[in-house]
Amino acid sequence: MSATLSSPTLTASDDVLGRRRLSWPAWGWSFIGVLAVWALIIIVRPGAPFDPVAQALTLAPFLVLVALGQMLVITLGPGNIDVSVGTIISMASYVSVAVGASLGPLAGILAAVGVGIAAAVCSVIAILLLKVPPIIATLATSLIVSSATLLLADASRHSADAALRAFVNAKILGIPVIAVLVLAITVVIALMLRHTRFGLSVLAVGQSARAAERAGINVRAITAMAYLACGAFAGLAGGLLAAFISPSTVLGTSYMLDSIAVVVIGGTLISGGRAVATGAWTGALFFVLLSGLLNLVGWSIGAQNILKGVLVVAVVVVSAAASGTGGSSLARLRESLHIGNRNKETTHG
Repeated sequence: MSATLSSPTLTASDDVLGRRRLSWPAWGWSFIGVLAVWALIIIVRPGAPFDPVAQALTLAPFLVLVALGQMLVITLGPGNIDVSVGTIISMASYVSVAVGASLGPLAGILAAVGVGIAAAVCSVIAILLLKVPPIIATLATSLIVSSATLLLADASRHSADAALRAFVNAKILGIPVIAVLVLAITVVIALMLRHTRFGLSVLAVGQSARAAERAGINVRAITAMAYLACGAFAGLAGGLLAAFISPSTVLGTSYMLDSIAVVVIGGTLISGGRAVATGAWTGALFFVLLSGLLNLVGWSIGAQNILKGVLVVAVVVVSAAASGTGGSSLARLRESLHIGNRNKETTHG
């Protein structure tokens, strides 16, 4: 009897596991986008088909770094977003070069990371102590950082260390070393989200901050750590970009919008509670290849940003419908309208 009863249970669990194995990955659509844009580039510019991918692998790692930090913040739930990452990148590029000229390239990179963390501390204080909404808090931080960047730019008399520049541009078997490094960081972040207390806490806070707090999670500490990590990643990207290109007051301008877009396109829920580290790569490659395609056909930067904005909105709408959040919102709206109409009928009656 016991064997007969246990058999259906095993079959049911196997069926659930089978469905999980066959489920469509959250980064799947962005990966299809990568393949589609790559094919269009080959059609527009026939020739070496792997050149666009090689170029994308050179540019994408910097965007992936910023997107990983942005992903941690967005995963915290609605309203959490960091709009200061672009200005942090610009300021970190100057700090990295200045410190690197005196103390060496490694010290310069560490200083860039430190600057990113220091900027994030300002946001954390505003968010957690002053109760300022995250987008306003990080915008205020962005204004402070921008002013500091202008002062650094006026005083800047250095260029990136030659050894660091060689490292950032180095390749192994045609693959940029920086891409391998960032891929390793991505794997670490993915494992952290699945197997560490901090990673699981970030996901739990994004799903329900109140429930997470009742479960014993220090929501304020997790929020602070996510924003600090985001600042650190932006600072690291700025230090590396200073060697790859050169310091500039507008070096990080495009990374603010692009990092948010990459996170959303890559499958991370804008409503929080689900982080997709793999999606940082597929989303970044999609946007880098898309920019290359649009440059080939002559689109302006403004037109490209409009298209990116439309894509982000479309993905948010589709993901909301797929996850049920959009449907539940519509149901609540209908219910409120129904209650309002019923109250009016009662009043008139």
